[in-house]
Amino acid sequence: MTPRFFFLAPLIAIVTCSLGVMAPVGNARAQQPAAADGADKVKAGEDILRLVRMSQALQDLKNLKGKLRNNDTGEEVPFDLTMADNVIRFSFTGGSKEIINLDLKENGTKLTRTNSSGKVEMPVSLYSEKVKGTHLNYEDLSMRFLYWPKPELVGAEKVSFQTCWVVHVVNPDNRGPYRQVRIWVDQESGAMMKMRAYDQQGKLQKEFLVRKGQKYKDAYILKQMRVQSYDTDKNKVNGITYLEIEDPAG
Repeated sequence: MTPRFFFLAPLIAIVTCSLGVMAPVGNARAQQPAAADGADKVKAGEDILRLVRMSQALQDLKNLKGKLRNNDTGEEVPFDLTMADNVIRFSFTGGSKEIINLDLKENGTKLTRTNSSGKVEMPVSLYSEKVKGTHLNYEDLSMRFLYWPKPELVGAEKVSFQTCWVVHVVNPDNRGPYRQVRIWVDQESGAMMKMRAYDQQGKLQKEFLVRKGQKYKDAYILKQMRVQSYDTDKNKVNGITYLEIEDPAG
C-alpha cells in the first residue's frame, strides 16, 4: 500500500492542505505524466493537481485531534479534525471557539467560519488573515491554488527521499496574499509533500513541509508539518508554526 499524507488540509492541504490524506487513490504511478514543453507541460500539471484534488475528496476521517504550535512562544492551539462528504472541518476548542469548514467542490473551494459572531463565508479579501494568531492564514486553509488555471509541470525533485513532480501555478486574479505557488507532489501517491508561495516579485512568503507521518487504520496520515513564514524584504524566516496530529490510537 502506498501512503498518502494529509497535507492540511497542510494544510491541511495542504492541509491540506495540504492541506489530502495519504491513502491510496488508484495507481498514481501508472498515471504519471511525462515532462514536456508548452501546452504539454500545462496538460501534465492539470493531471497532477487533479490527482491531488481527487485524493482529498475521497477521504473519510473522523475524530482526529491536533494542535497548532507556535515555535517562538510555545503557545498551542488545539483542534478537532474531521473529513467526510468532501468537507474538512477544523473545530478549535481552546480559548475563543471557532469552526472552519472547507467545502471541496469540483471547480474550487468554499471556506466558512463560525464563531461567537455567527457563521459567514470567508471573502477572499480576508484570506491573508492569520488563523488563531499562527503563521497559517485562510488562503493556506482554502488551498485555492489547487484550482488555479494552467498549472505547469516544471520538473522533478526529491522531498524526504520521495521523488516528486514540481508544479508551478500563477494566481489568475491577484486576489489573496500569494501571486505564485510551487507544489511538490509525490509521484507514488499523488500527495502534496511541500508547498512554497511567492509574492509578485517572486520573493518567498511561505513554505509548508511534511516532516512526519503515522499509521491510521489502513493508511498513513500527517503527524507533523512545519509552516515557515518569511520576511520578503530580508529573505529570512520570521516565524514557524507546527501543525501536529495526535496518535489516533492514544
